[in-house]
Amino acid sequence: MRHFVEELETLKTSLLEMSALVEVAIQRSVIAVTQKDRSAAEEVFLNEAKINAKEIQIDDAAVSLLALQQPMAADLRLIVAVLKINTDLERMGDLAANTAQRAMSLMEVPVIKPMIDIPHIAGLVQSMVRKALDAFVQRDPVLARSVLASDDAVDSLRTASYHELVSFMEQDPQNIQQALDLLAVTRNLERIADHSTNIAEDVLFLVKGIDVRHHAETHS
Repeated sequence: MRHFVEELETLKTSLLEMSALVEVAIQRSVIAVTQKDRSAAEEVFLNEAKINAKEIQIDDAAVSLLALQQPMAADLRLIVAVLKINTDLERMGDLAANTAQRAMSLMEVPVIKPMIDIPHIAGLVQSMVRKALDAFVQRDPVLARSVLASDDAVDSLRTASYHELVSFMEQDPQNIQQALDLLAVTRNLERIADHSTNIAEDVLFLVKGIDVRHHAETHS
């Protein structure tokens, strides 16, 4: 039993290491876009391999615990939550890498307008990521619910940015490539917010044993 507890703690520690890598990747990708920082983008690319390796390590450890220890109740929920959160974190890392790629393209041309709402959206999204991960560490359902509540604000900002960028493309065909890159960045940020929401939902399942996917609980 003691060995199982130690392995469970090691699993949680590995997930926190993974989350730290992903948070840095998101932060650096945003800096690459907003500050035209090439070194920040290159750091994201280097970080991606570490994130992928960590995902495989966590998956293997979690599956081994499920197969060999046959955990029950809260321990089972924790391992399942770790598996799901691990997947969301890896996808966030991919989105950060894609954002960094878009940043490299944006560095080649003058900015058509000061980044639209990207810094604002990025700030909200990074806050959601941090709160979702803190909610997991602290097993805090209130913090997890606050992440769910932030999702609509990100969606609204992304929609507003979409319409503004489309208008830029319509005004001048020379703006099309840059506007497409900025559209991709805002879409990536929105998807990172969605993955943060997934993590918050997993925390609520872990702590409360309730399923709130698609915000079903908020309408019950």
